[in-house]
Amino acid sequence: MGETFKIDIDAILAEKAGKKARFVPRFLVSYLKKIVHQDEVNYFLTTNKDKFDLDFINEFMRYFNNSFEVHGLENLPKDGRCTFVSNHPLGAQDGLGLAYILGPVYKGKIKFLVNDLLMNIPQLASFWVPINKTGKQARNFPQQVNAAFESDNHIVMFPAGLCSRKTKGVIRDLDWKKTFITKSVQTQRDVVPIHFEGENSKFFYRLANINRALGIKFNIAMLYLSDEMYKNMNKTFKVTIGKPIPWQTFDNTKSAVEWAQYVKELVYTL
Repeated sequence: MGETFKIDIDAILAEKAGKKARFVPRFLVSYLKKIVHQDEVNYFLTTNKDKFDLDFINEFMRYFNNSFEVHGLENLPKDGRCTFVSNHPLGAQDGLGLAYILGPVYKGKIKFLVNDLLMNIPQLASFWVPINKTGKQARNFPQQVNAAFESDNHIVMFPAGLCSRKTKGVIRDLDWKKTFITKSVQTQRDVVPIHFEGENSKFFYRLANINRALGIKFNIAMLYLSDEMYKNMNKTFKVTIGKPIPWQTFDNTKSAVEWAQYVKELVYTL
């Protein structure tokens, strides 16, 4: 698999800022290293460099001492291919948690549509279909998504794309994208709704809302997801699996966008 992936803030700054990187104050560099938990994350990645797929995820759960109270396991389909869709309250424990829950049931035959940050972790590469709509990978994005849905793997998605936001005191996803509807209908996959109970810190939500209000394109809050991951150590999360929705349900009585919001609202009733 080549060299072990490690977080290197100095290298990232050099790549992104070039010669201007030397003008970035050292206190800011140190702060960034602290926020992303560079030393702790790199220790974990190095220690578990020989663990892959579910074995790596099991080690993650042991390291962070996370557990799950799962309801509705009887709703998991035993046959066919499905699309699992969930709200996205956290940033790490929800994605890896669903892999931890679903992976053993389906013997690892699951694919997650995720951003390319997670794709940098080779121990998990077999689970991910990268969602990065910028750069060279953008040209291959539709083909990769199509290939995933045409495969025999179950698909797991967070249709909001971003972690949940807090608005008027309520933590909820932003609007869900329609891809899971259109692709599930095309490939005749039933949709299984999942609700993941959890929340990030008040600071994270304030920062995300400020980012959004100012119209800043770069998702500043994303820098703090590693810190949020550590804040969610030693926690048990409640996960509720709903009954499968037959793909034939998504007919012409609603648009794909409307059906996506329908499923989103259903998730929040679980």
